[in-house]
Amino acid sequence: MAKSTVQVLQKLLTYVRTLPEVTERLSHGAPTFFIRHKKSFVMVWPDGHHDAHFAQLWCACEPVLRDHLMQDQPAVFFMPPYVGYRGWVGIRFDATSSLDELTDVLENAYRLVAPASLVAKLSTP
Repeated sequence: MAKSTVQVLQKLLTYVRTLPEVTERLSHGAPTFFIRHKKSFVMVWPDGHHDAHFAQLWCACEPVLRDHLMQDQPAVFFMPPYVGYRGWVGIRFDATSSLDELTDVLENAYRLVAPASLVAKLSTP
């Protein structure tokens, strides 16, 4: 993985870890982030997944937003296997995209899965 890819991934995962009541553990062999130890909202595949040999992250996403992201930036966003049909989006880390935009996508994933009491603790509306 290129140094810039590692840096982007580290910054995003640092952000995810700051969200209220987020825990991390392996699931299906990948670092996975859960809310209150129960509901997953982010999975990380730093070395790729099966035949897709590029660093990637999958996260919960509203289907309309996912479709917009994939259409607008197909080099960055994609439909991940297994969970894409359930409203998740994949993010490639070897392609370029705004760190702020990626952070927004991850916060959106958190907001989709977290209970309202935890969403209320976020500083942004």
